[in-house]
Amino acid sequence: MRVSIIIILSIALLTLTLGKGTSSVSSIDAIDNPCKNTNTSFISGEKLIYKLYYNWKFVWIPAGEITFEVQSIGDKYQMTGIGKSYSSYDNFFRVRDYYEVIVDTMSLSPISFVRHIEEGNYRKFDSLYFDQSSNLVHSFNGKNKATAKTESYEIDPCMMDLISVFYKLRNTDTENYKPGSFLDFNMFLDREIYPIHVVYEKNENKKIKDLGTYNCLKIRPELIVGNIFKEGDVMNVWVSNDKNKIPLMIESPISVGSVKGVLKNYSGLRHPFLNAKK
Repeated sequence: MRVSIIIILSIALLTLTLGKGTSSVSSIDAIDNPCKNTNTSFISGEKLIYKLYYNWKFVWIPAGEITFEVQSIGDKYQMTGIGKSYSSYDNFFRVRDYYEVIVDTMSLSPISFVRHIEEGNYRKFDSLYFDQSSNLVHSFNGKNKATAKTESYEIDPCMMDLISVFYKLRNTDTENYKPGSFLDFNMFLDREIYPIHVVYEKNENKKIKDLGTYNCLKIRPELIVGNIFKEGDVMNVWVSNDKNKIPLMIESPISVGSVKGVLKNYSGLRHPFLNAKK
């Protein structure tokens, strides 16, 4: 069974942040206007680096790193996610992944999205153009550019992609969180729309390796049973309970073993970490 950085990357981006608290019965009011976002959590120049581990027979093996960066380009943001395995892990499973999305600075909605995947012998190229006004996404998808095919799909208003969802949801209101609150949203990936359901569990102080102890929002995404996750698997995510709303740690089982992503380094934050315990 291959254990790829893309698994952890997907975990991180699909589930690391939770929207405005709602009752456990309905999420209709989870976001008053999902197409409109005022960015208050990050700025151009922000850089987050996560160290990734794979657990096999109670041994945590450093597997690689993921780096997320934001840069302004006129009236747009360029957001990138680059994942690669350590040289010590390459012989087991070599990973070189690149993600990039261009979003509108006012709404944080995606305009275009590109990803290049190199994982062992697996290759993937995916380019998306979002026509939000027409509720369409144009996909150029294949093993590589030479074999990629163009197709168009109908999407819901305010559709998000794998990268923009992370930054957009960091700007939602979290003041009314209650245990059992949840958020439902949709994301387009691999020519399909994926429904995502994330539940808020509680606030707790969590010790993060090499960073200290932080007041966090602990959340639990529902996992899709399949090749990666088994029935009954539970993923836990800890997000900083401050204005940054930065994911600090992710722990998740997979079909063989488990994975962990831990914030290793950061720079260019919009706000200081206010909840660290000395």
